[in-house]
This record gives sequence, C-alpha cells and structure tokens, in this order.
Amino acid sequence: MPTVYDVPAQDLINAVVSELKKSNNITPPSWASFVKTGSFNRLAPQNPDWWYVRCASLLRKVYLNGPVGTSHLRKVYGGLKHDNNHPEQFRKGSGAIIRKALQQLEAEGLVSSSRKGRSVSAKGRAMMDKISAKIIKDQYPELKKY
Repeated sequence: MPTVYDVPAQDLINAVVSELKKSNNITPPSWASFVKTGSFNRLAPQNPDWWYVRCASLLRKVYLNGPVGTSHLRKVYGGLKHDNNHPEQFRKGSGAIIRKALQQLEAEGLVSSSRKGRSVSAKGRAMMDKISAKIIKDQYPELKKY
C-alpha cells in the first residue's frame, strides 16, 4: 500500500486540504486573515485557504518526522529576513500559528501529543495513507504494483 513517502508533497497537500475543509474542528482563527506567517515575511498570505494548507503541511511534516515539537517546526517554516542595508538572516516561523494548527489537528484526532512531541495518530495515519493510495491510483496509473 502506498504511503506519504510515495507521492509528491504538493499533490498530497492539495488532497488533504480538501479533506480538512470538510472537518468542523479545523477552522481559521479570527486573527488568521491579518497575521504574517513569520517575522521574515513582508505581507500576510494571499491565498484565502492558507490555514488549511498550513494544517495539511503540518500533518505531513509530523507524519514524516514525528514525534516532533513546535520548536523544530518553527525552524522548518522559517525563512530569510530581507533588509536593504543588512545581510539576510534566518528567522523562525510563527509559533502561534503552528501551535493553534496542531491543537486543531489534535482535536480532530489526527495528531496525538506525548512528552517527546506530537506524532500522527492511527486515524491520521490511516487518512494520509488512504489519500496517498487514491493519488497514486488516479494520477499515476502506470504504477501497477500498488
């Protein structure tokens, strides 16, 4: 059976976004339309569904790297701060966005938390594997081995 490792990241994230939109527990907070995703960004995200994309991306990252903590994820979602007169410097991503998204994924039952960090629950793993299998079947019919 195909897993998250077998499909392209962008295809998987787009498919998971459509699944997360059906959920009642995963909704953008009231402040989501005003915030930047990190201090290194100049503008807030332009995509109106950016919250769902971030949640899907976080779910994939936790699946691949879990158990993982918020600090590690802040480094993953960080970037370079551009300044006119200074060299570029790395800045971490927004911790509040990551924490709130992980809390919503946990409320949905897709992620579980422990002392070591957050990891994908059995329900989350099953959902991700099912979506991966569907992507392989629909978009890559030449891969008959799955």
